[in-house]
Amino acid sequence: MSVRKEVFSGMAYTAVAKYSGVFISLAITAVLARLILPEDFGVIALASVVIGFFGLLTDIGIAPAIVQFKDLSKDDLSRIFSFTFWIGVLLSLVFFSLSWVIADYYQSEDLIIVCQLLSVTLFFSAITIVPNGLLLRDKQFKFIAMRTLIVQILSGGIAVAMAFKGYGIFALIASPLCSRTLMFILSFRKFPQKLQFTLGLVSIKKIMAYTLYQFMFNLINFFLRTFDTLLIGKVLGMNSLGYYEKSYRLMTLPLENITHVIGPVLHPIFSDFQDDKMRMARAYEKAIKAIAFLSFPLSVFLHFSAAEIVLLFFGDQWVKSISVFEILAITVGAQVILSTSGPIFQAINATRMMFISGLISAATTIPAIAIGVYFYQSLDAVAYGILIAFSLNFLINYFLMYRYIFKLPLSDFYKQLWSPALLAAILVGTFMLLPQDIVEAHKMLNLCYNGVIFVGITVLYIHLTGAYNIKEMLKAVRSKIGR
Repeated sequence: MSVRKEVFSGMAYTAVAKYSGVFISLAITAVLARLILPEDFGVIALASVVIGFFGLLTDIGIAPAIVQFKDLSKDDLSRIFSFTFWIGVLLSLVFFSLSWVIADYYQSEDLIIVCQLLSVTLFFSAITIVPNGLLLRDKQFKFIAMRTLIVQILSGGIAVAMAFKGYGIFALIASPLCSRTLMFILSFRKFPQKLQFTLGLVSIKKIMAYTLYQFMFNLINFFLRTFDTLLIGKVLGMNSLGYYEKSYRLMTLPLENITHVIGPVLHPIFSDFQDDKMRMARAYEKAIKAIAFLSFPLSVFLHFSAAEIVLLFFGDQWVKSISVFEILAITVGAQVILSTSGPIFQAINATRMMFISGLISAATTIPAIAIGVYFYQSLDAVAYGILIAFSLNFLINYFLMYRYIFKLPLSDFYKQLWSPALLAAILVGTFMLLPQDIVEAHKMLNLCYNGVIFVGITVLYIHLTGAYNIKEMLKAVRSKIGR
């Protein structure tokens, strides 16, 4: 199978399940936002940040290494699985013990029980790493997609049921608990592993050179993604964090549902020709152009539909989240494309350069967030800081990739973006010229109105420019679904 067909096949399977999950996730989030207080969302957001750090310590880049190193034996995999098992047990116990310290630091007693319950998710996340890496290595995209959809429906349904029963913050805890547990059960049944009473350091050493920079990059990226949450929660309070968290998570919903379709597919496929940089670059450029045609217009739509999206899905009590979401929505286009660079660095064994890129990103993003929190003490200022930092990081990341990895002119990359950027500019002009709020106080009709403009102009532009044959693409997707 050609690279193009492999990428499309993997993306098609993943997209069908993932985009079905978008509507499920939106419905679940909309219900929970109406039944649970913003302060409770803030507490969960804070606990998730802390536990996310511990989660990094369990992984250290093992899953990408399993994809990259095709010659790992069954014994190697068993030892690596044992390493994740025992590390998962240790870190879960440590996180459980620190729950009182965390709660005292943020002066929130709710954090005690929240952290203690969420410590279980650390263990299940750790022991899922090896089975999940094998699923990616073997390009089991259809199974991964269906697994994700099943887990999302079941865990989300349980959370909603508990929220209706009045369990409040415990409904939010139930979702990750069920999700991590189910994810492990389904993955382990597909690729069962033997547990050994060893840390498996012999096998870990085989992949250490690759995983070390991967781990350091993950560590930096984690702080970049969570620094705002930690700082806002401490300085501006849980209520402000709740509003910010909802805006940020709403922005990342389409972002994740695009990148989670693309990212898992690129590394396993591109790693097959990791020694042919030119072939990888040209294949990547084709993928980037297609992604930009989706992400750039989507960013415009989200920005101009911010009020309708926030109020429609979350209710009037979340009005303070609108302006933050408007600003963050502008970053979606660049973030979607930037998120695909990681799998390329991984596939070409350039995790060191990926780490350097992460360091530079930290140097721009952390000060931008700190200025917004301490100097302006404004959620909008934080959002503007993130917008500026992400724009700089985008330029720097691709300069490093093309100058030092592919050794190609950077213009080869930006050639893929000019047409999608023109489409985005046309959409901006259209939204600014046409009247907004066509039906006063009717959020759904206004959102549908914006959606028709977004889809109509995007499809018409792609058709008139001949960028892609939409009819053929739809036929190909239908054929994949029918199999």
